[in-house]
Amino acid sequence: MSDSENGGATVDRRTAWKPQARPEWARQLNELGTKLDMKAVVPLDEQSLCDAAMRNTGLSDFDEDGWRDHFRVLLKAIEEEGRVNFYGRILTRSDFITYLEARLTITEAYKRNPEIDAEVITEPVFILGLGRSGTTILHETLSQDPQFRSVRRWEALFPTPAPEEATYETDPRIAKAAGRVDLVHTLCPEFEAMHAWGAEIPVEDIEFTYLTFFSEVWVNAFQIPSYDAYFNKVGPQYHFYWHKRFLKLLQSKYRKPHWLLKNPTHMERIPYLLDTYPDAKIIFPHRDPIVSADSVVNVSGTIFHWRTDEPYAYDHSAAAWVDIGPRVKIWDDVIDWIEAGRVRPGYFANSIYAEFMRDPRTAIVGIYRDLGLELTPTALERMLTFLQSRHGGAHGNSSTYEKSKSADPRTMEERRRYQRYQSYFGVPDEI
Repeated sequence: MSDSENGGATVDRRTAWKPQARPEWARQLNELGTKLDMKAVVPLDEQSLCDAAMRNTGLSDFDEDGWRDHFRVLLKAIEEEGRVNFYGRILTRSDFITYLEARLTITEAYKRNPEIDAEVITEPVFILGLGRSGTTILHETLSQDPQFRSVRRWEALFPTPAPEEATYETDPRIAKAAGRVDLVHTLCPEFEAMHAWGAEIPVEDIEFTYLTFFSEVWVNAFQIPSYDAYFNKVGPQYHFYWHKRFLKLLQSKYRKPHWLLKNPTHMERIPYLLDTYPDAKIIFPHRDPIVSADSVVNVSGTIFHWRTDEPYAYDHSAAAWVDIGPRVKIWDDVIDWIEAGRVRPGYFANSIYAEFMRDPRTAIVGIYRDLGLELTPTALERMLTFLQSRHGGAHGNSSTYEKSKSADPRTMEERRRYQRYQSYFGVPDEI
């Protein structure tokens, strides 16, 4: 059910949203691109992308485990449905070659060091909540605890050779990744105010599983309904197989007691996550789902706009994270899994965004208590100090967009449908 299906009385959030104007250089570049044969100038075909990655690495083994089927569906969807502009093609080609290079080098690392596969991942901690519900600030805060290892953007993009503890903070790949971040911030300066996104910032899991070409990340980056349907038709086991393969590689040279991970898109597939990591511990951040939906539309539309002049070209773009039906179902499923014991006591905790922001000390203590994790006074103070400095910056705090009103028919209908979720977890209204 889309926003606009509440009796036809309300306006879909996506319809009302408008992107900010691009920098003049980007507008001119994309205008020039319309005068070219963009597909010939910036090809996005399997052969040329793979050839470039092999040429850059000197490697040729991509690990033929079925990934090409996913890759081909993705490329076809982007060409036929993505409406990608000139800069979008340049960005996409650069990104895909990077991910293919990572695939080649990881495959080579496992061939040269088969003992990596024997690595054991113990009690990873996953932050799973709807987008824009405080998952990022919680992830960054808890990552200040030295017992946790998180995947930072630089190692997500350039994972080999596996990072080592002695040079982790000075690795030259940090600067290389920062340059990639600049590609987006220069194109879209407003994104810096929406979301903490830098070379050394912990990333969502979908940002280190790009190389599978089988992930929800692609429907968050491109408007590709055929790929979305394909992904939801095929079971996600392959995605989680590479998820674990990636973490094993990274911890082979730099290990901590626990991984701290974050990925909103895992929520729909928690049973598969637990099949992969049976001892995983889960933190569920909660925020007024109407407020978070408004923010998701803003962020998702902006990300689409990196690569297309027609964000929200389809009325079901970002449906799983925007439309009331899928959002309600996600939390109904989580509640059912808790009540059925699939998500077990002692292995999950809840975090209410408003409470975390008002009294982070109490909120953090509660999370660690519910998960049975050790919380040292030093770690707690590090987290609180980080939060204090973080709140002095602009990341995630200053973006503006159209927000729902409490008296809107859509808001009232959504509030009714979210009643089970908000009552079950004690999530307060923010509007």
